[in-house]
Parts: sequence; structure tokens; C-alpha cells
Amino acid sequence: MDGHVRCSFRAKVSAGSRRPIRYSYVPRQWPLPFYQTVFAEHPGSAEMPSAARPFTDRIVTRLVSAGIQFAPILLHTGVASPEAHERPYPERFSVSATTARLVNQAREAGNRIIGIGTTAVRALESAVEDGRVVPAQGWTDLVITPERGVRVVDGLLTGFHEPMASHLDMLAAIADERLLMACYAEAVQAGYLWHEFGDVNLLF
Repeated sequence: MDGHVRCSFRAKVSAGSRRPIRYSYVPRQWPLPFYQTVFAEHPGSAEMPSAARPFTDRIVTRLVSAGIQFAPILLHTGVASPEAHERPYPERFSVSATTARLVNQAREAGNRIIGIGTTAVRALESAVEDGRVVPAQGWTDLVITPERGVRVVDGLLTGFHEPMASHLDMLAAIADERLLMACYAEAVQAGYLWHEFGDVNLLF
């Protein structure tokens, strides 16, 4: 895994309302810090970018010590993927010059680029010009499907999504459909959790 680059969130849940979106299986409202990830810096998200939730300072330190690089990306998450196969909403993002350089260098060296969450992948893939990542910011309405494919990432760490969620199109653009079916069959059988405090899986 040496040299792999993990593209991670810098967005955090907005403190404006003090009430981030929460799903019904969570029995009570947790304090706002419980909804922030270790990468969070800039308020603005409507809900937790949950794929990064399992990361802790200790885990990040161990990964960096093992040669994994982290490249920060800002994307303010909107309402989670609609569950009747609607298109995802436009979201505000920023890919810095430093992140673009790190990702391009890693790709040139033959290393993998792993997105931490569908949101990070959407932001990074929105910053591609002529096959290279460039600094970019604004609003993205990019929809990643198997037909479009991905141009930068080699893998994705993601939570589990509802059967008709549009995020599944992105997963199918990254991983073989048979692999996805096997992952979800295992998740259902083992009782894995969905949504913000749920489990994650790594797809290549």
C-alpha cells in the first residue's frame, strides 16, 4: 500500500442549525462533534460525510507511517443520495493545487488513488482536464455512472447505500457488479449498518 493517496473530506457539518440530518435508527440527537470527521475544517455540510467517520487521529497516523499520503478535498455534502434513483444534487467543492499535484504525482508513479466516500470521488472527478487533475472549485453536478466511468480514482471507501440510491451508479463504475452484489449480500446477512454511523467497505 506504500505510496497510495487517500482523497479525504475537509467539509464539516454546518453549525448554523446545530441539528445535522439524522436517520431514524439513531435513538437520539448526538452533539454536533459526533457528526464531524477527523478531516473536518470548514462548516457547510448538511450531513456527515460518513465514509470518513471511522477514521481517527491514531488510524491516520498509522497509515501515514506506512507510506499512505492523504490529499484533502473540500465538498460540502448536501442531502444524502435520493433513494428513488434521482440524480444527486449539485454540491460545492474545492480541489486545491496541492491536492492536484499530489494526485497527479501518485498516478505518474503508478500508485493507487482511493477516494474516501462518494463525495470525495465526485469532487475529484470534477477537477479533471485532459486526463489530469487541476485546481478547481465551484458547484459540481457531475453524475458518475458505469457508462462514464472514473478517470482518476482506482478505488473507493464507502458506506452502504439504499437499493435505488444514485450513489450505486458510481460504485458500479469502480467495482464489478458481481463484487457489489457479493458485498451487499454479506452486509445484509451480517447485519451491517447503513447511513451515517454505519459500516464501510473498500472497493477497487
